[in-house]
Amino acid sequence: MTRFDQESQTASVARRRTQPKQSGWRSELREAFRSPTELLEHLGLDDARMNAASQPPFPMLVPRAFAGRIQPHQPRDPILLQVIPDMDEHRDRPGYASDPVGDGVSRRARGLLHKYSGRVLLITTGACAVHCRYCFRQDFPYAADIAASRNWADAIAYIDRHADVEEVILSGGDPLMLTTRALESLTEQLKHIPHVRRLRLHTRLPIVLPSRVTERLCDWLSGLPFPVVIVVHANHAQEFDAEVDQALGRLRETGAHLLNQTVLLAGVNDSADLLCDLMRRSLAAGVLPYYLHVLDRVRGAARFDCDRQQALQLHEHLRIQLSGYLVPRLVREEAGAPYKLPVL
Repeated sequence: MTRFDQESQTASVARRRTQPKQSGWRSELREAFRSPTELLEHLGLDDARMNAASQPPFPMLVPRAFAGRIQPHQPRDPILLQVIPDMDEHRDRPGYASDPVGDGVSRRARGLLHKYSGRVLLITTGACAVHCRYCFRQDFPYAADIAASRNWADAIAYIDRHADVEEVILSGGDPLMLTTRALESLTEQLKHIPHVRRLRLHTRLPIVLPSRVTERLCDWLSGLPFPVVIVVHANHAQEFDAEVDQALGRLRETGAHLLNQTVLLAGVNDSADLLCDLMRRSLAAGVLPYYLHVLDRVRGAARFDCDRQQALQLHEHLRIQLSGYLVPRLVREEAGAPYKLPVL
């Protein structure tokens, strides 16, 4: 047995010892909060004072594991503000659109977006474990445009035809809402495409529903023949707890590279001190800061927007206060641009 094999076997045994025998993540989803009134009552808050929308255009979904990190009796809690529907979502605002980043014009096959050179993005599913109120894909036509349809046939055919595609990005929705068996089916087919060299997953589940990081999921990741990058999404240090740390640790043991991307959100993290705390907490959990996004101006999310000058000032503060490897890139996404644009 080689040293690599011994280390892999040791890591696999460690995963089995540190994770629950039964994840129960699907049961947790079934028990998630779906009513603003129910969530606010649980937190000891008055829904009338919160300006909460009882029938929002984008349904509410909050797992209890994530809701457990919301501070009771705190109407301005940074996690609560990300997930509670607001009456403002019913108002149309100039400059806000249903597809602010140009997903529609980037579609090249069923559920496949090809925006940037060398990589394609698969809309794996429309499902998420939490409905963030600023989500830029809340109006995406998932019912008609999912890459997993027909066992990934259209996506695989497109990738196979385009030898310049060396990285496949799994997004959604959230790719970890799929069964591990479905993910195995995809990567089993990708293995036979020689120009595919990397797999990237963009997922919120290790943060909001850490029980999804099961033994089988980790075994799948460990067995892949190409490097894996997992980009998680946390906006505030309060989103991390011991269970999240353990789930991220199990992912690191698979050999995956872990990055975090953050959205700059008014009222949630638009403070230099809060952002510094987040970057430090992310690294403490073994996740390197990656992007700090300005808001994608999706319809209904105007209350989260921060102006460009404020974003630049906050980013400058991060540069002053933090080591360089803790400073995420400040970016915005623009339809038709060849890459994420730096905010200057």
